[in-house]
Amino acid sequence: MHTVVVGTSGTTAEDVIAVARGNARIELSGEALDALARAREIVDALAAKPEPVYGVSTGFGALASRHISPELRAQLQRNIVRSHAAGMGPRVEREVVRALMFLRLKTVASGHTGVRPSVAQTMADVLNAGITPVVHEYGSLGCSGDLAPLSHCALTLMGEGDAEGPDGVVRPAGELLAEAGIRPVELREKEGLALLNGTDGMLGMLVMALADLDKLYKSADITAALTLEALLGTEKVLAPELHAIRPHPGQGASAANMAAVLNGSGLTGHFQEESAPRVQDAYSVRCAPQVAGAGRDTMAHAALVASRELASAVDNPVVLPDGRVESNGNFHGAPVAYVLDFLAIAAADLGSIAERRTDRLLDKNRSHGLPPFLADDAGVDSGLMIAQYTQAALVSEMKRLAVPASADSIPSSAMQEDHVSMGWSAARKLRTAVDNLTRIIAIELYAATRAIELRHGLTPAPASRAAIAAARAAGVEGPGPDRFLAPDLAAADAFVRSGGLVAAVEPVTGPLA
Repeated sequence: MHTVVVGTSGTTAEDVIAVARGNARIELSGEALDALARAREIVDALAAKPEPVYGVSTGFGALASRHISPELRAQLQRNIVRSHAAGMGPRVEREVVRALMFLRLKTVASGHTGVRPSVAQTMADVLNAGITPVVHEYGSLGCSGDLAPLSHCALTLMGEGDAEGPDGVVRPAGELLAEAGIRPVELREKEGLALLNGTDGMLGMLVMALADLDKLYKSADITAALTLEALLGTEKVLAPELHAIRPHPGQGASAANMAAVLNGSGLTGHFQEESAPRVQDAYSVRCAPQVAGAGRDTMAHAALVASRELASAVDNPVVLPDGRVESNGNFHGAPVAYVLDFLAIAAADLGSIAERRTDRLLDKNRSHGLPPFLADDAGVDSGLMIAQYTQAALVSEMKRLAVPASADSIPSSAMQEDHVSMGWSAARKLRTAVDNLTRIIAIELYAATRAIELRHGLTPAPASRAAIAAARAAGVEGPGPDRFLAPDLAAADAFVRSGGLVAAVEPVTGPLA
């Protein structure tokens, strides 16, 4: 099994995905264990002093003015976890919770939190045992970190609350820890707070969304090329010299991907034929690289923000190298929240342009010779009419999901926490948007491959033939009389979601950008 070693200098997106989705094993480096021990010595020294230190010997948030006596501090740390584990609603996905826990461990291992090495080791042990805390949809405002979600995770470390075992069954966390031979932690000064104060949930979802969107943007370039072919469009608009004079990197990459897919096509360039006279293609076809390219550039910016956050130690207060323990605002989720919302906007636009291309394929007045709705016997058969309805419904929801969560703020904690990021909410809606975008692209794939096969006597590009063959092998059926359509669309969705479309094309085109 792949092993991820956690040190003091952050982690990578690849490691997050390996832990969240690949169940990679986690080890703490010797460097991290040493840093944890040094920082704990500083916290213990501060705890022994009579002066109050936030998070060490005081209450929290709006209750920070109370000095907590030594005999109550362990209770204080337990209580903050119990009281903050106040989430409600549906369970959050296992991969999100694993990413959340791993990223909290990343910050703990930095040596800036004052958590004991034994607590960090327990966090790793729980992940390695396949124990996943039950975390709920609602409870985070994205400021002071993802408080409620992280509290549910910390509750599991204490042997309290519910968690999912490696067999997928939800049981009391104490039972699962005992079966795995893991001793519940007994929190000391600063540790309860340190387990809760981070942008880990929203960051984990950002990292996974970027990985999924990378695959989807490549898939969208492929389906756009297939639609261009099916509409007998021109590939001349993809010429690199055209994109060089507007040098947005994403645009050039998208155009190059489409050109690679269309190389050798016998369907492109039929503009002057009497059956399909036109001067230029519609925007949804001609401007595909510009729209998808802008989305790619948005992804590049989001990836830069994610890389910075992955290298960060997010806690309050933090232990600095010179021994100071200082309060700060680094837990505020604004940097992550903004790019989560930005990605949802870009994804909505990509879904919108894909739906417009699909609609063009189905309209006999704009499809340049294709049968209405790509039906076998139009009138008797409805073809893909309602598949486009489904796609349109998904696009409409994508537009609603594009409304930014980060533009909102709602005060909390008796006005102490009076401006929040709503980054968790931005991440949750982006996950839905990514799911919907996958379905939208799958429907365009379904329509475009059928349309190409209805162009009898014309030979599609080698990459297109490879895509069609792989789709058919994956259960995405071709032209024919009406049939129960939902299974076909589900097969197309699974094919795109798994990366099968990209994998089918790249042996012909070479790696897509």
